[in-house]
Amino acid sequence: MPDGALANMMTAGDGRKIRYAHFPLHARHGTVVVLPGRNECIEKYFETISDLARRGFASVAIDWRGQGGSERLLRDPRRGHVESFNEYVSDLDQFFREVVLPDCRPPYTVLGHSMGALIALLAAPDLANRVRRMVLCAPLLKICAPVSMSSLRALAGFLHGIGLGGVYIAGQSRRGKETPFRPNQLTSDAARYARNQQLIRAFPELFVGGPTAAWLNAACAAARRVCDPDFMASIHLPILFLAAGIDTVVSTPAIERYARDLRAGKVLTIDGARHELLQEQDLYREQVLAAFEAFSRPRQDSVDAMPPLLG
Repeated sequence: MPDGALANMMTAGDGRKIRYAHFPLHARHGTVVVLPGRNECIEKYFETISDLARRGFASVAIDWRGQGGSERLLRDPRRGHVESFNEYVSDLDQFFREVVLPDCRPPYTVLGHSMGALIALLAAPDLANRVRRMVLCAPLLKICAPVSMSSLRALAGFLHGIGLGGVYIAGQSRRGKETPFRPNQLTSDAARYARNQQLIRAFPELFVGGPTAAWLNAACAAARRVCDPDFMASIHLPILFLAAGIDTVVSTPAIERYARDLRAGKVLTIDGARHELLQEQDLYREQVLAAFEAFSRPRQDSVDAMPPLLG
């Protein structure tokens, strides 16, 4: 665990309990708002948060509703579920209002992965006055699947519409069960993969199984919304997209096209890397951290002008 960790719960507007953690030390260059992906928890990002601290950034991280240490949305806690990604966006807005803005040192940079990156894009028009920049790793814009996103959404929407939104749409319950390193789509780093599997074994309650039909329907709807030209025109934040060269979870070409079409978007593809860029081998991971620092670190004159923290 990184030094100085402070964990707490936030009560969302609908009464759900949302877990977050603040790592306030080493905030010379401001605070990174860490947004994990699907079926991830804050603990999985301890290494990344420590790396950011060595580079002069404090961090604050959230466990999305329905996963991690936050309250589950269905009676069966193993199901990865949400009705709409707007629920995530609402939680993120409240997180900024109640935690980030009052308690964390500016400037703020969002660091999102996969599902967390898609949520950040959905929230981007409303974050313009709060966040300086965003770095989005392997954002979920298009799922790698044998069928199109529209077909996935049609199937998931049908199941949701007939009252089966809570059924598994892919996979099954593997909560608390370790999976072998080979084959896996997430990382080529055996040691980091083993570490994350040990986390699953030690704290199975932090994880969920496969996504439900409702979650997939919501993910497809969110991806479609952020790709709408009018929505893209409303995003003014500078965003660096980091894509994985051999990603088989989300589409790298879709990420590259999106970044090129976005007014303030830039893209860097890490050749040879798999989906979980921040859980990858040092060869790939160091490129991600270097790109993040180069893109996010404030100019020295603006940092020196900032008042010291009190207390």
